[in-house]
Amino acid sequence: MKTKFFIAFDLGATSGRSVLGELTEEGKLTMKELTRFPNRMMPLDGHLHWNIYSLYEELKRGLREVTGLGITPASIGIDTWGVDYVCVAPDGSIIGLPYAYRDIQTIGADGRFFENVMSASELYRRTGIQHMGFNTVFQLNEHRNDFGHLNASKFVFLPDALAYMLTGNIVTEYTIASTGSIVNAAARQLDVEILAAVGTEPSKFGPMVDPGHVIGNLKPEIAEETGLGTIPIVAVAGHDTASAVAAIPATDRNFAYLSSGTWSLMGIETYAPVINETTEKYNITNEGGVEGTTRLLKNITGMWIVEQCLRQWKSEGTDYTYPQMVELAENSKAVCIIDPDDSSFTAPANMLIAIDDYCRATNQSVPATHGEYLRSIFESLARTYAKTLDIFRGLSEYPIERLHVIGGGSRNAFLNQLTADACGIPVIAGPAEATALGNIMIQAIASGAVKDLAEMRRIIAGNIETVTYYPKNHNTKTK
Repeated sequence: MKTKFFIAFDLGATSGRSVLGELTEEGKLTMKELTRFPNRMMPLDGHLHWNIYSLYEELKRGLREVTGLGITPASIGIDTWGVDYVCVAPDGSIIGLPYAYRDIQTIGADGRFFENVMSASELYRRTGIQHMGFNTVFQLNEHRNDFGHLNASKFVFLPDALAYMLTGNIVTEYTIASTGSIVNAAARQLDVEILAAVGTEPSKFGPMVDPGHVIGNLKPEIAEETGLGTIPIVAVAGHDTASAVAAIPATDRNFAYLSSGTWSLMGIETYAPVINETTEKYNITNEGGVEGTTRLLKNITGMWIVEQCLRQWKSEGTDYTYPQMVELAENSKAVCIIDPDDSSFTAPANMLIAIDDYCRATNQSVPATHGEYLRSIFESLARTYAKTLDIFRGLSEYPIERLHVIGGGSRNAFLNQLTADACGIPVIAGPAEATALGNIMIQAIASGAVKDLAEMRRIIAGNIETVTYYPKNHNTKTK
């Protein structure tokens, strides 16, 4: 294998970036961020939309950056958040701007669906996907009489839509489609009855493809505009969490994972969906993974509460750096324990007041200092992670011997130690850039440079630094 280069476009709901990955014949893997750009929901006529044309221009800007380096990449991959989609007209044009998942019409959309279309249990039995009002199935139901939906010949998920704009070919990548409650978990195909219930059918979507499928080459006019040539576009794990989980540097199956950021996603990797009374009770989701795996996971409110507290303090004149915030928490005591997933913390006008009200309602002390707020939140998160891990212990076929923490939250040493103490198992932190790594390495598999998921994880493990946090009475060890 000669040295190969890969371009990863990693788009989040607030920002995006282009990353160049390099994999040598000796297995050395490096990444370099080329561009970074904002991605904001666009208010328009009382609704929230994504400016997909702006994202498209940013992708082309990233390609021009690669051209400027004199590099010919083996391929390009795109990952984004889940559930949202575009409407494509019969002539191939995109109709309007895609709705954003936080649009007002998603509020209560699941309840209206369950009341008028299909029961919650029936939908979960078919898809194994947790019920959230912005899931694709509920959006399709809400918008079924909109102009764009009535005139669409295709519905295309966002990473596939951007790939379509670059190649002219439409596909439905499995991991991104699985997020929307329209894929039958057992069959791994679009569920005909669910789609019929919302007034559509599988033919309105592109063919289902797995991660690693080559969608097509850059259109000649884009290749000429960017100077890059007709490079292949690979359908990676289009859902960003799927790419991140694929990048976990695990050597066996005796692990759970925690994708830690504004939201925390905790789960295990299985080779079949797990849909039963327990998973339905705890609103656990079965999302598609790489090489036939299922990401059995639960959404947990993560650093959102901390971020909102920091925002409030900043508005009052106190601005903490991240290290200062962590140090403040570490040198304080927890005076209360909150449930991070309580609805009162979803979008309060003032997070500090919401915490105070919760404490009074549960007969607990109210934090008196910034440090007490932060320490209480961190302790609460660690305990929530431990309770959630216990649920997965009962669902896993394998003993859970360690917890891999990936994403930006893996850099929070204090929270990682609290989590290890609460869970009673080692916490292995890293990589922080898991999504881009997964995107790049799935392309490497598609190119033939890497054999499979197992080899991909071995290469990642050999190229990144992780930090292991042991429960109390052990020392932290760096790899």
